[in-house]
Amino acid sequence: MSLVTKGLAAAWLATMPAAFQPAAAGDPPAVELGERRMDDLSAGERRFYALPVAAGDFARGTVTVRSGRAGIDLVTCEGRHLRRIASDTAGASDFLFVAETGKPCLAIHALSGPASVEVALTRRVATGERAAPERAFLSPAMARLAASLAAGGGTEAVWTEREREGTPLVEPGSLPSTRIVTFLQRGATRNVLLFGAPGGDHDPLERLGTSDVWFRSYELPSDTRLSYQLAPDVPEIPGTARERRVAILATSQADPLNRHPWPEGAPDAFARQSTLTLPGAPEQPGLAPRPGVARGALREIRIASAHLGNERDVSVYLPPDFRPDDPRNLLLVVLDGRTYLSRVPTPRILDALQAEGRLPPTVAVFVDSIDSATRGRELPGNPDFANFLAGELLPRIRAETGLAPRPDRTILAGSSFGGLAAATVPFLRPDAFGNAIALSGSFWWHPAGTEPSRSNHTAATFAESARLPIRFFLSAGLFERSSASHPDGILETSRHLRDVLLAKGYSVSYREYASGHDYYVWRGVIADGLLALFGRP
Repeated sequence: MSLVTKGLAAAWLATMPAAFQPAAAGDPPAVELGERRMDDLSAGERRFYALPVAAGDFARGTVTVRSGRAGIDLVTCEGRHLRRIASDTAGASDFLFVAETGKPCLAIHALSGPASVEVALTRRVATGERAAPERAFLSPAMARLAASLAAGGGTEAVWTEREREGTPLVEPGSLPSTRIVTFLQRGATRNVLLFGAPGGDHDPLERLGTSDVWFRSYELPSDTRLSYQLAPDVPEIPGTARERRVAILATSQADPLNRHPWPEGAPDAFARQSTLTLPGAPEQPGLAPRPGVARGALREIRIASAHLGNERDVSVYLPPDFRPDDPRNLLLVVLDGRTYLSRVPTPRILDALQAEGRLPPTVAVFVDSIDSATRGRELPGNPDFANFLAGELLPRIRAETGLAPRPDRTILAGSSFGGLAAATVPFLRPDAFGNAIALSGSFWWHPAGTEPSRSNHTAATFAESARLPIRFFLSAGLFERSSASHPDGILETSRHLRDVLLAKGYSVSYREYASGHDYYVWRGVIADGLLALFGRP
């Protein structure tokens, strides 16, 4: 750039953002839509070009400086600066804007002359002509339905097909290893939430236009297994965030069009789950019916605890043909015991695995919490609970069964808070428990006042301690990842604990499942844990 040109540019820039003045009397020339106006400007000349757009219009165009150099601004035709398009340019400069006021102008200032310019207005869209962007649907079936509705069609054929084939709707995914899964609800008024959603939260369904179709689609791994409920018209109540969140339980119920309800014998739709098992979902060992399999014996005992200051019923499973002196015997202690006798049919699983020769003879003890409040006190990081299990429960089991359990053949198993306890009780009492099965353990838990750097309190505790004679089976669901409402996800904290244990030299078997926080999945995972620790080929 020459010294003269630099001087002109500096002089032009120095006037900004002062008001522009039209170069000549009268209205500036207009550049109509589709027109290409060409002009030559002398050095230092500033020329205005009116753009015929109204306030709120979208406009787009191009200024091409074919020779010389120029500065370009969008201004009002009275001279007030609106926005800079180019400070010092040659060649083509695109502009686009939404008009703040009517009668905007382009101001073009020749910085060296003569400057030859071409001005074009290529598009103008009035406010009333703007169209919403075309909706992109993950599900091809939902895209077809949306198009049909837009053309005046109805939804009856869709619901007839779903009544015949069931829900959710499953379609091929973008990869051979995925499927597109669409959950559907008919005829809600205000909202629908998906309880047990793959998103890891209470995900909302979306209404398709004004139709009776509510839907939400996900692209999921083809080995997904999960259970869920639909919650139509969840009441919006005053109260805390937790109280509003828990309100989902008022309407959550089984999907009426799902063909695979669970558990068997649930008394009503509110107590029943609906399930999804994609074709690649892993085997759940021991669950398939096996007629003629010998059954173990189940009985209850009552046990009082001086450590905890309470008492409870405990169920004891003895395998078929149990011999207390058999050196192969295992002792399995399961937390949240009543659930692992009902929703997870653990005795049936043990019967099958032992009959198949895949598991040694196993005595199982099912320890339940007295109530939810007691569970919240006993399971997370409670030395008294560890001492109850090791110092009161195990001696009682020995007296009742004649089994003298060895720590290296004794397993503590649990899920969620029970998974947390399954990993931490052996740390406190390795003299009693040498094996841990932690299913989706709540490793986000930490004592009040814990430093943020120790938010994974369990991992930090193991990292800071000498290695103990404990073997681990850890599992987590891919849908249990961190979220805005749960920044310390079970998936991430389980991976962290796994890494710490491996670094310390522990024996760790770790598995992730395409699932959420779900007893329907844990029915198979508890068997996977037993087989990983003590299974036979």
